[in-house]
Amino acid sequence: MDNTLLWNRYQSHLFHDPESGLMLDISRMNFADGFLASMEPAIQKAFAEMGELEGGAIANPDEGRMVGHYWLRSPDLSPTDEIAAEIGETVQQIREFAAAVHGGSIAAPDGRPFRKLLVVGIGGSALGPQFVADALGDADNPLTPHFFDNTDPDGMDRVLAQIGPDLAGTLTVVISKSGGTKETRNGMLEAEIAYRRAGLHFPRYAVAVTGEGSELDRTATSAGWLARFPMWDWVGGRTSVTSAVGLLPAALQGLDIAGMLEGARLCDQLTRRPDTARNPAALLALMWHHATGGNGSRDMVVLPYKDRLLLFSRYLQQLIMESIGKELDREGNVVCQGISVYGNKGSTDQHAYVQQLREGVNNFFVTFIEVLRDRRGASLPVEPGVTSGDYLAGFLQGTRTALGEKGRESLTITIPEVSPRTVGMLIALFERAVGLYASLVNINAYHQPGVEAGKKAAGTVLALQTDIITHLRGTGSSLTADEIAAALGRPDAAETVFRTLLHAAANPDHGIRMEPAESLTASRFSVRD
Repeated sequence: MDNTLLWNRYQSHLFHDPESGLMLDISRMNFADGFLASMEPAIQKAFAEMGELEGGAIANPDEGRMVGHYWLRSPDLSPTDEIAAEIGETVQQIREFAAAVHGGSIAAPDGRPFRKLLVVGIGGSALGPQFVADALGDADNPLTPHFFDNTDPDGMDRVLAQIGPDLAGTLTVVISKSGGTKETRNGMLEAEIAYRRAGLHFPRYAVAVTGEGSELDRTATSAGWLARFPMWDWVGGRTSVTSAVGLLPAALQGLDIAGMLEGARLCDQLTRRPDTARNPAALLALMWHHATGGNGSRDMVVLPYKDRLLLFSRYLQQLIMESIGKELDREGNVVCQGISVYGNKGSTDQHAYVQQLREGVNNFFVTFIEVLRDRRGASLPVEPGVTSGDYLAGFLQGTRTALGEKGRESLTITIPEVSPRTVGMLIALFERAVGLYASLVNINAYHQPGVEAGKKAAGTVLALQTDIITHLRGTGSSLTADEIAAALGRPDAAETVFRTLLHAAANPDHGIRMEPAESLTASRFSVRD
């Protein structure tokens, strides 16, 4: 297609909202002229289903709960006055708590002000706050955030080393809806031990974000933690960033949570429009359907051309893949749906995988994220009349053109700047697109049975580990994995036994010794003297 035809197509398919500055260009997606019209009945059905969800319909039949993350920025849409009041009260409590921390009326027991923040969470309880912190944070924020977002001991040691002696001025926020999530529980225990070793009383540094009556709620209440904030059963982890999960860490960091909520609310208004051509989330969902054939046949490559949006692709990985990656449709048919998401920031991608994107296997479509404003102040020229930001913008356009020349599809989302308002807009835009796309392909976007299956399998391994080590200690013998599995009546679990012992022997905590044999799997294991 020559440049004149491309320009005409661009003008025909460019979405632009003057109030927010949000733009969406779908012209480089190679859909046929009749595609949007052919999908109109399906997208109208998706709009109707979204309306029912926002009205309080049970959207997660597995757990019998509503899905209400849209109410978080428009409480007046809540199905009950009680929910609306709870949302408003929680936001006010977050503001007041953050102000008290910043003002010093809530401080460490020795009176020193809190200057660092440790957030303990996993999945949506970490990815959302991390993305917001990195996108909007600055060196002069009142609190500097750090994260325990995994159950990796070395990772937690590295974070604690970064905090160093400032632990005595570090506020810890533990985020878990149930309080039973093992990764978060482990992070909380590791943090508590670190405070204790420093001679500090952990409850006077700790805040919980959790469900009422949960295990974590009971722990925080009985130990006298500084504060507790709610997580409601109608907010899923991957859509929780505009709840206390994301708002409390952001407010403590000193970010403008009112701006985030306003941006999300404004984008929600745009994406409720039943006019498909004027609804950016509907256009996104339809482009995903076109690009993947409605069955996940292509990957989504997210390329934000802004350092502050580096973590956006990771955030979208969970939001999209956990929502869309489902074995069954809503009637119980096996469909194995999903869209794989990966990405890197531009123009770093110029030196990473654009070579394959342009000339390798054509199994993807690109989502460019463009930010018009380069920086807060003026930029110095690196060449006559050209700044570093001009280069960044040029690389985006160049990559888009280079991909198009090879028939590679892309769409471009443009925002005027990175701000609390635009970050809220991006979050709301993709949340709505996920919900609409799920309707188009007839799946439930709001449950995650595969995640639960992995947790259950991990629990089985850990229970077996206890039996393995107990057996070794009881026999006092040197045994192979096969012998231990047979003795436990689990000959089918020999591989799990071997891998568990391999890990145990590498870590002195378990007191297990490994005696290598000619074949690694024939190694013998015993209890250290």
